[in-house]
Amino acid sequence: MPKRATISKPPLDYGGETIGQRLARLRKQRGYTQVELAEKMGSRQVLISAYETDRIALSAEIAVRLAMALEVSTDELLHPKVKKKSATKPSLKVMRRMEQIEKLPENKQSFILSALDSMLRGASAR
Repeated sequence: MPKRATISKPPLDYGGETIGQRLARLRKQRGYTQVELAEKMGSRQVLISAYETDRIALSAEIAVRLAMALEVSTDELLHPKVKKKSATKPSLKVMRRMEQIEKLPENKQSFILSALDSMLRGASAR
């Protein structure tokens, strides 16, 4: 039986993180739980977990569905070097809290914002 010719390919550079790790990072940046992401794309949490831990490879269709659910391009999901800084969206966790703060009376908003300013100044001084 003749031997098959094999092509020696260098390993893909995933930018220091696996596709599963990138998926988990993007999901968390958008403020979704695995359950919320699964519901958004019509899947189950156990599958999201399997993708994030690289137990299951993403098919083309799943990659597109995940990208749509996370509101990112498939390039951003699959290839870390194609990043658009201007397209970065704030975390949903942060946005939800901002909405809650905006519903408060102005004096409470001022108190919270000054407390946040103090914490941010302290964090940047470190």
